[in-house]
Amino acid sequence: MTVAPRFRVALVGAGHAAETHVAALRALPEVELVGVCDLDPARAAAAAERWGTVGYASLEQLVTAGANVVHVTTAPIVRARTALEALERGCHVLLEAPASEEPGDAGALAAVARDRGLTATVAHALRYEPQVARALEEVRRGAIGQVVSVDILRGAEYPPYAGGPLPPWSRDAGYPLRDLGVHCLDLIAELLGPIEHVDASWQSLGGDPNLAFDEWRAQVRCAGGLGQFQLTFNARPRQSQIIIHGTRGILTVDLIARSHGRQASTPLPPTAERLVHAVADLLPPLLEVPAQVARLARAAPSAAPGLREFVAEFYRRLGAELPPPVDLEAAGVLVGWVEQVARAADVDHEASVARFPRRATVPFLVTGASGALGRAVVARLRADGHRVRVFQRRIPAVAVDGVEYAFGNLGDPEAVARAIRGAEVVIHCGAATSGDWAAHLGSTIVGTQNVIEACRAHGVRQLVHISSLSVVDWAGSAGRGAITEEAPLEPRPEERGAYTRAKLEAETRVRAAAAAGLPCVILRPGQIFGGGIPLINGAVARAAAGRWLVLGDGRLTLPLVYIDDVVDAIVAAVDRQLVGGELIQLVDPIALTQDEVLTLAGGGRPVVRVPRALVFALGKASELPLGALGRSSPVALYRLRSALARLTYASDRAQALLGWSPRVGVRDGIRRVAGG
Repeated sequence: MTVAPRFRVALVGAGHAAETHVAALRALPEVELVGVCDLDPARAAAAAERWGTVGYASLEQLVTAGANVVHVTTAPIVRARTALEALERGCHVLLEAPASEEPGDAGALAAVARDRGLTATVAHALRYEPQVARALEEVRRGAIGQVVSVDILRGAEYPPYAGGPLPPWSRDAGYPLRDLGVHCLDLIAELLGPIEHVDASWQSLGGDPNLAFDEWRAQVRCAGGLGQFQLTFNARPRQSQIIIHGTRGILTVDLIARSHGRQASTPLPPTAERLVHAVADLLPPLLEVPAQVARLARAAPSAAPGLREFVAEFYRRLGAELPPPVDLEAAGVLVGWVEQVARAADVDHEASVARFPRRATVPFLVTGASGALGRAVVARLRADGHRVRVFQRRIPAVAVDGVEYAFGNLGDPEAVARAIRGAEVVIHCGAATSGDWAAHLGSTIVGTQNVIEACRAHGVRQLVHISSLSVVDWAGSAGRGAITEEAPLEPRPEERGAYTRAKLEAETRVRAAAAAGLPCVILRPGQIFGGGIPLINGAVARAAAGRWLVLGDGRLTLPLVYIDDVVDAIVAAVDRQLVGGELIQLVDPIALTQDEVLTLAGGGRPVVRVPRALVFALGKASELPLGALGRSSPVALYRLRSALARLTYASDRAQALLGWSPRVGVRDGIRRVAGG
């Protein structure tokens, strides 16, 4: 007879944190996942399908379905309120850290839990990472003497934003500190005693443009010594290290390599001691990392080990009626220190945004204004005496005279609507140029749809949409005459890559909107260079060992166009008030080959050419091992055949509708880029 699980779990919150909780729960035979609910019902439904459970509309429904334990993985601002409801409905509670954004909430929850005979705790899981737990055990048995200081470096990255409701790290400036810094503070307090003071600073360097601040550093004074931690979204390769300094030794933990090392004080002379420690530092990676690789090769990736261990310990203690792994009242003290820093960062960000007021109306709105083409368009409009509003993710250090700023992500419909409200003409240059499919989906496809909807809602006079020549069927067009606006579209965009796939879908949506009456024009530039966009890229050649590596025979014709000439076409489209959904291709009539570009701008490096047949053979060969792993090859055969298709191009429609011919041209453009 099958025995029903003792603990039936409800998940409240279906964001990225919930994924690791689900993986941890699946490892526990005495636990059953009843279902999930979220403020966004669609996200709850999608998560439930992914996890093989049921999506519910409310916590009340989950409890009615039999849940007796609730994992709260919502945004920090609503965690305490959700946990209180769960306790009042008779459920034990496990909260993601931090427990709340109000220091007093944790103590209040602890009191309610005691009164009702329930257990409530918060997942300070860093101390449960296997290597950290091992280090803590060594500290407790005195292996390094008295701990005097702790240094923590956490490299991090958040999932790419695929559009729709903003994730919490994009909504709240202080979120990285609340999400990751709280674990650092918890570990420092565990090692050095009660925290007495925290002095923190933050900065934005662009490692994650969806964050208000992507560098964080804090100095922490505790009763037993000094600690510090840094959160970085910029440093590569990503690192996650902890160094514990004691009076008789040093412990080092590497959470990415999953290794652990110890340097002990010895009676040896300093030179000999340094040599011993250097050898000892090499041993953990040599011994532990291969074992980790072997374990990963044998099994599918699991939840973060620390959270998995924490969840297992929580249920072990719950079943044995023991106190929870982390005391909620102690967690509330940490919330106070976290909020001291996070709220100061929130205020700093709000003050930075407030430095850039906007008028009710403006002649031009330019999206993607921090990119090369967007910057060039803004500079031209300002030179012509126009006021311009720009929409970008990062706050500039200094405002450009005559430019208004609207901040946000293209995938966020509210931010896009705020930016476009009051604009007469929208020049949409924004799109993802790197990242995985989610990044392209959010910025390019969802972003373009948001622009379309905002233009409709706010009565924009004209939308100028910047598409790309990559949407054309390059492989299928070879030998069929010059590529024009009538060329067939790419039939296999998934095989061409995320950029082509997203740009094609975005253009398709604009064309559909044009057919439905949206006043717009679509410009399709070829390979833009200049203004910070490199001339020599993968389509031309690749640098390798002081040489240029050219795929093919070097005689491939390139669809080049200089950035200033593209800006001329954009301005002409506005001046001529093209609003009928016209599609216009922009390629310089002077056709240069790979070899000719390298002769003009290659700096005299030797050139090595890889025969086309060999390139295609290597591309085909790359598909087999990656296909076995369920991944597509970035150099798959179809993609290479498209990239190396022998094509010619024509821009007759640009001349007819815009009066456009290159003012600078590719040869002068190359001289400008090369400084000649």
